[in-house]
Amino acid sequence: MAKKLDGKVAVVTGGTSGIGLATAKLFADEGARVFIMGRRKEELSAAAKRIGPSATGVQGDVTSLTDLDTLYAAIKKDVGHIDIVFANAGSGTWLSLGAITEEHVDKTFGLNVKGLLFTVQKALPLMKDGGSIVLNASMAASKGMPAFSVYSASKAAVRSFARTWAVDLKDRKIRVNAVSAGVIPTEGYRSAGMTQEQIDGFAAQMAGAIPLGRVGTPEEIAKAVLFLASSDASYVNGIDLFVDGGMAQV
Repeated sequence: MAKKLDGKVAVVTGGTSGIGLATAKLFADEGARVFIMGRRKEELSAAAKRIGPSATGVQGDVTSLTDLDTLYAAIKKDVGHIDIVFANAGSGTWLSLGAITEEHVDKTFGLNVKGLLFTVQKALPLMKDGGSIVLNASMAASKGMPAFSVYSASKAAVRSFARTWAVDLKDRKIRVNAVSAGVIPTEGYRSAGMTQEQIDGFAAQMAGAIPLGRVGTPEEIAKAVLFLASSDASYVNGIDLFVDGGMAQV
């Protein structure tokens, strides 16, 4: 039985853990050659090993244009083209209005907006016509959440990119879509300064606001990204696919 991504070449940024790792693994399971990018060498090697022999890890930070050039130079040398980009790398921390700092704004927008933009733009010379770009947005862009305004605004920009880039790339038939995850506890929560006890408490609290009554998993987001990246979504373009248990829909 043919796999959904047989013969495809995919790039996943932030591919060492959480949604990025789950998606890269699913892409590989579905036949893709996968290039993952991550900042930490040991975690990157472990992730590539976990994904399997079709994965290649390239160390780098998406906020560094030089690192992105290194990523795409390696892909060009190895396989020569790209079919799929999942611009996943991103993060956020909580700060209430009144406590927001310039550093907080620069760091959040530098990663979630600038880093994502150049991840996509620098991939374009290698992208095959008819390819697929998936952007990691967030339901936080559509639902007010306390102390999360800077992160939410950065993800609103990502949603806007999906619309405008779908038009920019229409002549090349490259589809651009966003996926907006709901509450998905991952290692990124610890990077934001939360303990495991705090993560568990936050998940339990948020579950009460989710119609399905629970938080989601990285694997559930990965399945949605696979849909958008594959030919199953051949007539899907410019959308924001919510995978949030209904949280932002009610």
